[in-house]
Amino acid sequence: MSSKVQIIIQNGDKVYEPVIREGIAWETERKGVPGKLTFKVLIDSVLNFTEGNLVKMTVNGTNTFCGFVFTKKRDKDGIIQVTAYDQLRYLKNKDCYIYPSAMTAAELVKVLAAKYRLQVGEIEDTEYIIEKRVEDNTTLFDIIQTALGLTLQNKKKLYVLYDDFGKLTLKNIENLKLDLLIDAETAEDFDYISSIDSNTYNKIKLFYDNKDTGERELYETQSGENINRWGVLQYCDSIQEKTNGQAKADALLGLYNKKTRSLTIDNAFGDIRVRAGTSISVQLDLGDIKVNNYMLVERAKHIFTNNQHVMNLSLRGRDIFE
Repeated sequence: MSSKVQIIIQNGDKVYEPVIREGIAWETERKGVPGKLTFKVLIDSVLNFTEGNLVKMTVNGTNTFCGFVFTKKRDKDGIIQVTAYDQLRYLKNKDCYIYPSAMTAAELVKVLAAKYRLQVGEIEDTEYIIEKRVEDNTTLFDIIQTALGLTLQNKKKLYVLYDDFGKLTLKNIENLKLDLLIDAETAEDFDYISSIDSNTYNKIKLFYDNKDTGERELYETQSGENINRWGVLQYCDSIQEKTNGQAKADALLGLYNKKTRSLTIDNAFGDIRVRAGTSISVQLDLGDIKVNNYMLVERAKHIFTNNQHVMNLSLRGRDIFE
């Protein structure tokens, strides 16, 4: 699929549209990784840019990437390979953070964004109130992901944090479905994995050490059917005071008690709407199952070469826990 790509670099009040060599790549991941743009520019007498400068990319006139130069790699032929990241790169900062009060994950994102001078766009209400907690010497990514994980555990709603052309955005995956179909005709090749080796549990055990009684309270639930199939795969964790332990154990079993399925698609026709966190329709015969539903994009890599646009995607079932 043919695409017109434009990249500009801004250094102070100077704006450049450099000569770009073939092979532009834009990559996103669903959690814990900033959006990444890599491209090569030809050095000339006019171009002058440095680390920290603003980079913007449009595809067929549509705003696609907004970030900052982090790395420049030169070679003897006068080519500079540039690596730019979007705002999420600054969530790799570590902090010792104490919740000022009970708050939702959405409120937490806004507080941290203000503290680190990050631009904020649409932040959906995540609803679940998280009790005051301490996050010690951990990345902002992990602080936010912990809050989103607690929200998922208790509300069964998965939210995705991403940079929307220069603005931090938080949305429920239900609002990120695309009218795009991947089938045998649109995917050049694919790899499919089904597994019970990661994030699959058929027995849940939660505990709370009651300081008033001096006793440990246990909350357990299990799937006898899947224990007979797979053996005991146990999840064990502590819970906080005032948590409804049995309800949470039942909810976790509902999330964990199943196979995980992942699908990798290579060289599909490119569509810039597809980024990590979106969901696309998949119709493929994968052997043990025939998929005909939406799958969640875990990773997306868009490649622009010779005016052609293809994408490599890592997908998984949308009923996930993490």
